Amino acid sequence: MGQVMSVRSTGIDDVDRVWRRFVPSARLERVDDRRVSFSWDSVELPGFSVVSYDLAASVHSSIRMDDQIMACRLVGDDARVDADGRAIDPRRPWLGADGRTEAHWSGSARVRAFLFDRSDAEQVARVASGDDRLVLRRLSPSARDRDVAMQWERSFAYVSRSLAAVHDDPIVASELQRHALMATLSTFHTPYVDAVQRTHQRSAAPRTVRRAIAHMEAHAREPLTLEDIAAASGISSRGLQHAFRRALDMTPTQYLRLVRLSGAHEELRAGTAVSVADVARRWGFSSASRFARYHREHYGRNPAQIARMF
Repeated sequence: MGQVMSVRSTGIDDVDRVWRRFVPSARLERVDDRRVSFSWDSVELPGFSVVSYDLAASVHSSIRMDDQIMACRLVGDDARVDADGRAIDPRRPWLGADGRTEAHWSGSARVRAFLFDRSDAEQVARVASGDDRLVLRRLSPSARDRDVAMQWERSFAYVSRSLAAVHDDPIVASELQRHALMATLSTFHTPYVDAVQRTHQRSAAPRTVRRAIAHMEAHAREPLTLEDIAAASGISSRGLQHAFRRALDMTPTQYLRLVRLSGAHEELRAGTAVSVADVARRWGFSSASRFARYHREHYGRNPAQIARMF
């Protein structure tokens, strides 16, 4: 089932050829090839690849992911990673899914990466999250925190080691592929994380809270007061406040803001918005600057950046 590939070379053309086979958009834009040592190992499955390589050379490379998602860990001399011109921490795993990502290092580097077909990954994520409309897009290229970053690295070590041994077993290989995808989607700020959290909140909350959530989601773009939501839930305003605090550790107003923020974010990603201010108003945010602050705190990027990406 899986195809194993190993390359050992001292020619920069081999580096370029191999990378482009796995990532067609990969570009080696500036290379000091006076001393090149290239060691590549990979296992390729339908819609998924595990890549490990070491490259001794001073390099400036770039990728622009269209139909793929790449989760990567780069360790190198003077290593730098930029996503759409924004520096990210190269000491932690980073995500390439949209826009241009550039990597720089001098001397040598070690790269470990998962590569996923975007369409296949979305289908798995929709089933896992329960959200049939989920679309995978990068919200932040950086890991959510240090703990999940370390967990991703442990998952990479486990999957790469295991897959090298069992790549011809389709059942086991498929489970390892799923494990790699779930670990990746949980490590970064992706729509999958938001969808899983919403699903958990609905299923774990009491019936009155679930009714309130359903009412918010159905009427998020309409004027809503706490009293409106409480009446639709069959409970007093004070009782609803207490129920939300106990079940979700937030107020109904805070949850409504998240629902509206998610709707506005999806509209920005759809690329149909005239302006960020118009989107903010349509989703109940009277202040565009306050909307931008909420969006930046929750998604890691300004809404204008999201609008430009799509």
